[in-house]
Amino acid sequence: MSNKIIRLENLHKSYVMGKNSLHVLKGIDMNIEEGEMVAIMGSSGSGKSTLLNILGILDNYDEGAYYLNDILIRKMSEKKAAQFRNKYIGFIFQSFNLISFKTALENVALPLYYQNVNRKKRNAIALEYLDRMGLKEWAHHLPSEMSGGQKQRIAIARALISKPKIILADEPTGALDTQTSYEVMDILHEVNESGITVIIVTHETDIADRTQRIIRLRDGLIESGESVNTGAETSAVAG
Repeated sequence: MSNKIIRLENLHKSYVMGKNSLHVLKGIDMNIEEGEMVAIMGSSGSGKSTLLNILGILDNYDEGAYYLNDILIRKMSEKKAAQFRNKYIGFIFQSFNLISFKTALENVALPLYYQNVNRKKRNAIALEYLDRMGLKEWAHHLPSEMSGGQKQRIAIARALISKPKIILADEPTGALDTQTSYEVMDILHEVNESGITVIIVTHETDIADRTQRIIRLRDGLIESGESVNTGAETSAVAG
């Protein structure tokens, strides 16, 4: 039996807005197995981004429990949260989040800089990852000189270089045309086949259909969790 790398139990999150409180997540129960490729879908305001921020240890939750690799993630200091993110999680964003004045090589190498890897070694490793993405010859180009697809592949290389256990991708194909979107999904499939858990937040059905399971959120609750391969309903909660 495979291990649950993510386990959420009755997760709640509210935001205080002036005198009002907005209850965004209203008791989420969810398991994601190690090595799974999962899509999270839902309309605007369903809680997708809030859930992703909590999974990425970028935001705290109010009630319930979040276990990452069987470790309770709860109200960590920013330093400890950063250490956990560095060890477990790679991020990919719709807007790429590349540093405009740094080359492709420098962008990819950045996580290793924060791990105190010396420049020569981190640049050599970054070049290997760029080569895997077919972008070795673009190593010394700036993001402004590249297409959206190239920028997203650089972002994927940057997410992978610290050897995370989980990739969290927030609308990774949202700024790309259909052909480039499918190429990015092919890369994410390869990443997943190497044993890394991939979680994709998307509003695009054709992208979600290329994952193993779709978890649908509605008004802060899980509406369904269906296996893509069979179309059968599967439990998204603890079994």
